[in-house]
Amino acid sequence: MGQGLVGAIHGFRETEKSRWSEASRAILQRVQAAAFGPGQTLLSSVHVLDLEARGYIKPHVDSIKFCGATIAGLSLLSPSVMRLVHTQHPGEWLELLLEPGSLYILRGSARYDFSHEILRDEESFFGERRIPRGRRISVICRSLPEGMGPGESGQPPPAC
Repeated sequence: MGQGLVGAIHGFRETEKSRWSEASRAILQRVQAAAFGPGQTLLSSVHVLDLEARGYIKPHVDSIKFCGATIAGLSLLSPSVMRLVHTQHPGEWLELLLEPGSLYILRGSARYDFSHEILRDEESFFGERRIPRGRRISVICRSLPEGMGPGESGQPPPAC
């Protein structure tokens, strides 16, 4: 397992996937229907991030060069805590408990004005409740960046 884009992700494997089984395709269609508007074009590949039990993701805002206005992630295997912190007002923050099977959607202010991170195991609390971390897989769908057409070859790096 490696270190991610600019060192933001630790203890992970990742891939971009465009071919899915029929059952998986049906789930992805439900995710896309819930997260993306009818006028939004999605990146052709889906990002699959496999985070080991001791892995974590440092605070970051996804690059507007490679990710569009909406990012949606389906959380699998292990619960985890995602923390969002306002980039201009760090006192404004919130934490989300991402249970296996849950879907998070970052758009609008949550997408552009807040950094997001997955807490490392020793910091993994939701309120007072300890959330033990195991291996976590997230399946992430992203809209195309502004100005990029679906036929353009400028595919983003795996973790934008």
